[in-house]
Amino acid sequence: MFEEITFHTIERLPNYVFAEVNAIKMAARRAGADIIDFSMGNPDGKTPQHIIDKLCESANKEKTSGYSTSMGIYKLRLAVCNWYKRKYGVDLDPESEVVATMGSKEGFVNLARAVINPGDTAIVPTPAYPIHTQAFIIAGGNVAKMPLRYNENFELDENQFFADLEKSLKESLPRAKYLIVNFPHNPTTITCEKSFYERLVALAKKERFYIISDIAYAELTFDDYKTPSILEVEGARDVAVEIYTLSKSYNMAGWRVGFVVGNKRLISALKKIKSWFDYGMYTPIQVAATIALDGDQECVEAIKLNYAKRREILLEAFANAGWSLKKPRASMFVWARLPQSKMHLGSLEFSKELLQKACVAVSPGVGFGEAGDAFVRIALIENENRIRQAARNIKKYLKES
Repeated sequence: MFEEITFHTIERLPNYVFAEVNAIKMAARRAGADIIDFSMGNPDGKTPQHIIDKLCESANKEKTSGYSTSMGIYKLRLAVCNWYKRKYGVDLDPESEVVATMGSKEGFVNLARAVINPGDTAIVPTPAYPIHTQAFIIAGGNVAKMPLRYNENFELDENQFFADLEKSLKESLPRAKYLIVNFPHNPTTITCEKSFYERLVALAKKERFYIISDIAYAELTFDDYKTPSILEVEGARDVAVEIYTLSKSYNMAGWRVGFVVGNKRLISALKKIKSWFDYGMYTPIQVAATIALDGDQECVEAIKLNYAKRREILLEAFANAGWSLKKPRASMFVWARLPQSKMHLGSLEFSKELLQKACVAVSPGVGFGEAGDAFVRIALIENENRIRQAARNIKKYLKES
């Protein structure tokens, strides 16, 4: 009897491609292999000391261990507003236009659950960070995928994007109500300019859809590139929200602190659903996050410079090993086309072979969608010595094969 009960939401979710590579990686480690791991965007650095100190100070106070508030304490929401004003010149209302979340992923999933009606359609450019697609499946909606096109410098092809988007809008049934954008992009590292958001806001108003913008890697930019915010565009808050996380730019991945800002109607829906699901982050974490956003930002610059240095070392070392890669302008990743001699394998089999024969772990591009199958994603999370060792292992692997 119980075997006949089906779980429709779970059945709609695909198998997790990364799990196969992770299983091989863990088995190799248990057998004693030294795996150099570039597979997960998990920062390896310590959280800046002044943020840790504030956490400890707040945790030692008498009244900070009780329930918090699901939308985030007022001081944290005000710090988010200060961050937007300082970085983008955008004025936000901490009461009606800001929600603190347990990382950007939780905010994204709960936003989808709050606003998606059964059968609603969201357009997601692909390749895509998996939750950008699966959040709408979990919420009972549908996903229309469109190709994400870019030039050799990982800059978005704006004209092609809008041609593809207008085609998707015409073809999606029912008519799409939401569009996901994510720049700097995970996994491809693609960047965009403010002009893109200006065109996008205008189209959203004309065609009546909401925009959900994920800028998780906004601070991790190189070579004088600066990430724009969609909220810089006049009228954007009529149609858009933006999501950010402290995970990458402050080395706070495990702290789970993020926020969603923008359109009051979507923010109100997110507040309401979170009020039923949780009591918010531990208050001392929120207090420390306030200090992170309002405090000295030299730590962010140091973290960014560390990724920039690793980027240069990896590109040079891997090129010397026989695997030439394109330089990203942003994020903590390199979107690496498979070596020509290994293109026939596809990204999953290549990732498994690289792990087994070179002791190097990467994320197969197919895990981000079929359009990513000629690539793997390399996270800049290993130190200089480990990067150079990985290059030596790869050189030997490519030479022997």
